[in-house]
Amino acid sequence: MTSSEQPATASGPGRVLIAIYAIFAIGATSRALVQIATRFDEAPVPYALSALAAAVYVLATVALARRGVTWWRVAMAACTFEMVGVLVIGTVSLALPDAFPDATVWSNYGMGYLFIPLVLPVFGLLWLRRTAPRRR
Repeated sequence: MTSSEQPATASGPGRVLIAIYAIFAIGATSRALVQIATRFDEAPVPYALSALAAAVYVLATVALARRGVTWWRVAMAACTFEMVGVLVIGTVSLALPDAFPDATVWSNYGMGYLFIPLVLPVFGLLWLRRTAPRRR
């Protein structure tokens, strides 16, 4: 596969998607660091989940910005993991609110972030589908 045939996830609308992922990566990382450094004993599970979400956003940002089949696959895995994480953590946080004394990026389906965490992986996966590597 030549470089012109490799998926270009960072082109066109992908640039906006990468910018949004980068904003969430910075926001989730800084939030998780502050939570873990100052109040980890108050809600260790939600704060650890915030750190996990931050890592996923960082990975998705980098993978979407890079070119090549391998990075496309990494981006697909990151967005899929993010979608599952938002759905599972969102559901658990509603079903067991006492387990989430403080919010995470993904709790309540991202309600504290205007539900962007719920729709962002959908757009990510749709964009990745559009930029999928061509099979021979």
